[in-house]
Amino acid sequence: MNALDNIKNSLIYSVLATKNERLLEAINSIFDSTQSEEIVALSSEQIEMLLMSEEDIQTGKIISESELSKRDSEWLS
Repeated sequence: MNALDNIKNSLIYSVLATKNERLLEAINSIFDSTQSEEIVALSSEQIEMLLMSEEDIQTGKIISESELSKRDSEWLS
């Protein structure tokens, strides 16, 4: 087992063993903040889909989530 695995296992053990809710919230907050800073590489197809989505939003080609659920239910019936 390498050093990184040892750190992960130690953290897992500590998280499972603690009853300190504030500590767990702080740890969770750290993970949330670091994950949002990660850069995700998108393929050209994904970028194109995002641009198309933005265009749909700007031109009003949108429906609510409840309308989408209704349409899904109708389609599945």
